[in-house]
Amino acid sequence: MGTAVLATAALSGAPVSAAPATVDVRLIAFNDLHGNLDPPAGSSGRVTLPDGSTVDAGGAAYLATHVAQLRGEAGTSLVLSAGDNIGASPVNSALFHDEPTVEFLNQLGVAASVVGNHEFDEGYAELQRIQSGGCHAEDGCQFRESFGGADFPQLGANVAFEDGGPALLPFGIELVQGVPIGIIGVTLEDLPAMVTPEAVRGLAFGDEVEAIGRTADLLDRAGVKAQVVLLHQGDNTEGGGPDDCRVTPGPASEIAAHASPKVDVIFTGHSHQQYNCTVPDPAGNPRTVLQGASFGRLLSVADLTIDRRSKDVVRPETKAHNRIVTRDVPADPAAQQLIDEATGKAAPIANREIGTITGDLLREGAPSGESPLGDVLADAQLAATQANGAQIAMTNPGGIRTDLVHASSPAGEGDGVVTYGEAYAVQPFGNVMQILTLTGEQLKNVLEQQWQPESTRILQVSSTLRYSYSASAPAGAKVSGITVAGQPVDPAASYRVSVNNFLSAGGDGFTEFTKGTDVTGGPVDLDALVDYLAAHPDIAPPPADRITATP
Repeated sequence: MGTAVLATAALSGAPVSAAPATVDVRLIAFNDLHGNLDPPAGSSGRVTLPDGSTVDAGGAAYLATHVAQLRGEAGTSLVLSAGDNIGASPVNSALFHDEPTVEFLNQLGVAASVVGNHEFDEGYAELQRIQSGGCHAEDGCQFRESFGGADFPQLGANVAFEDGGPALLPFGIELVQGVPIGIIGVTLEDLPAMVTPEAVRGLAFGDEVEAIGRTADLLDRAGVKAQVVLLHQGDNTEGGGPDDCRVTPGPASEIAAHASPKVDVIFTGHSHQQYNCTVPDPAGNPRTVLQGASFGRLLSVADLTIDRRSKDVVRPETKAHNRIVTRDVPADPAAQQLIDEATGKAAPIANREIGTITGDLLREGAPSGESPLGDVLADAQLAATQANGAQIAMTNPGGIRTDLVHASSPAGEGDGVVTYGEAYAVQPFGNVMQILTLTGEQLKNVLEQQWQPESTRILQVSSTLRYSYSASAPAGAKVSGITVAGQPVDPAASYRVSVNNFLSAGGDGFTEFTKGTDVTGGPVDLDALVDYLAAHPDIAPPPADRITATP
């Protein structure tokens, strides 16, 4: 408003409009999308409600519609990601090194993302290509003639080179109606245990709380008082609906309780859980901590009020919820066009029929942790490596990304046909099988390492291995009754064990595998599954009789 207009308004007694005392901004976040452009299948495509019932959810075209609706309900909004946007992706994204997923995130207008462990699946150089663009070093540009990279920064305040220099941007700043909002990205400190050693060679991952504090102080000195953390670390839950807070206290709760009180809200990821919590910060003030499951099934929403004068968030006015990405809304046209393009280009490979099943092979199973799909995968890996002398096969549950479902149509009719694309979605990492020798004592130590301070990971095992465990027994003494091919394991005897290269390098904390000797190579794990399905038509879900849980 010009000087003359101000003077006229004052002389006439007309009111002069002043900027409001506060600024409202809506933060819309998701986590662990993993390239799921199509609606995920089976349990991976459902959200559990507070009463235990479920609703179908997810699909990038529906996610885009819900984001647009949430934006439309708010005057100002930012879209954020808590990591693992790419990696472990279905075939219509993975075949093109996740370029279709990055294009989708650009369409969404993502403002910033933290790196997750799966952003490092193909190494740091590939992560830089995903950020800056250019064709893949080995495969070139297969999705489109060129690739422009991500329009948003990939943040990692605790990611450095071994010489101490920062490897990624620690934060981003977004101006909202003239007020700056700092967005800090921090990934899990133990990320190297989640990937193969070569993927993070030359990098160091620091303490999450220290990195948040250091970066929050820097932003504060620069006058950025409103601060948000994107944390790729999470807790597990004991059930509940999208907005319940029935978490089992874990690393995310620990970080949230100790991270700088300058931070106003924390979006978490990695554990693929749903929760909406309030955790007191070190100053005793309530702070919102959210996670939105995975695969685009939920959107975590935090509505913030920022005081213009202090430039800080008015914490008591924060409102948060997890919104279900239901499939009863119109598909976003631009997103659907992109998905159709990716699916069409992948179709000649993805639609090839490779086998049949008689029922759903689920990655979740018995209370013992044994699952039907895990049994089949381990049996497939044993069959593929017996020529190398393998007696048993073991695979990590985190490497099983989705179910193999019998139903093939939206109406639920089942033909039992398994396509290459469906098998790829189950095992998308391209891990190489390795056969190594362990003593019986080392084999027991491997099984004992399934119980770790931060989580329990039950390995999936071939039919030749059986054992019992008591979760309540002391650490190191939980496993008993181990047999191989029906014979009790001799602690001093040698056994040939087939595992993928992730486990053989000590991934997921299974460091005992690194003591294996006489290591020989085998096929890619996906190829083992494809060959096994072809050789064994009409596979039925196996009984859960390999692992027995006792009180």
